[in-house]
Amino acid sequence: AVTDPRDGRRVALKKMPNVFQTLVSSKRVFRELRMLCFFKHENVLSALDILQPPHLDFFQEIYVITELMQSDLHKIIVSPQHLSADHVKVFLYQILRGLKYLHSARIIHRDIKPGNLLVNSNCVLKLERITDLLGTPNLEDMKYACEGAVTHMLRRPSKPPALPALYTLSNHATHEAVHLLTQMLAFDPDKRLTVTEALGHPYLDEGRLRYHSCMCTCCAPTSCGGRQYTHDFEPTASHAFDDTWENELRSMSQVKDRLHKFIMSHLARDRVPLCINPMSAAYKSFASFRNDEKDC
Repeated sequence: AVTDPRDGRRVALKKMPNVFQTLVSSKRVFRELRMLCFFKHENVLSALDILQPPHLDFFQEIYVITELMQSDLHKIIVSPQHLSADHVKVFLYQILRGLKYLHSARIIHRDIKPGNLLVNSNCVLKLERITDLLGTPNLEDMKYACEGAVTHMLRRPSKPPALPALYTLSNHATHEAVHLLTQMLAFDPDKRLTVTEALGHPYLDEGRLRYHSCMCTCCAPTSCGGRQYTHDFEPTASHAFDDTWENELRSMSQVKDRLHKFIMSHLARDRVPLCINPMSAAYKSFASFRNDEKDC
């Protein structure tokens, strides 16, 4: 965590080091940065600002300012802290709410796990680490994958559906919870719930009510002590994320030039731009962290 000297706000500083090692990795970093700047949703981590880069000749790393999140769901799950049924409902509601937004932008997260679900002290949750796009594989790849999956399943011993086992996963496993879980985990995608359908399940009604009653920023308190609710509890993206630019970049120099111009064009125009001071003691401490520890 760092302090933004412009307003004293505590924020997270994410470092993207060694950006230009390979063409593939540099395009992946560019994609992640564009996504962070594209996202406009309460339950998806986004960029608040980008630090001003050095001259193109010395441009090797990127620093992005994001909202500071105190923990993640993995740390909470393994901690002694008790998670109530209300916690489960409000967390699951926010996960699905963020996923609906991503899917509407034609983005698939593909790595949903507790460690990638950031949580604040007020239980607001944000999805992070959305770096890869999934396109349609060619017919040969799909044919191979399907045959391999079928062969693998046929070689395994046949097991009947173990629905009762789901009730043993948690003391909070009610009939509604198990019903939603089984529909979300259906093997056949035609029978599996979409994220929009999952959000409409009765199990999440209490989570939706709690989130929009006291946690969200899309609804606002009124002067008479009530609350003005938004007309759309689960908003979608205004347009799809554009990834056509990737096909235009065929060399490292092209990526470096375009990425540098992109950052310069996205610096906050109404604020003094920030840059890294490598001579400060704080920077030396920050730079000594491992790469996977530089997100907060």
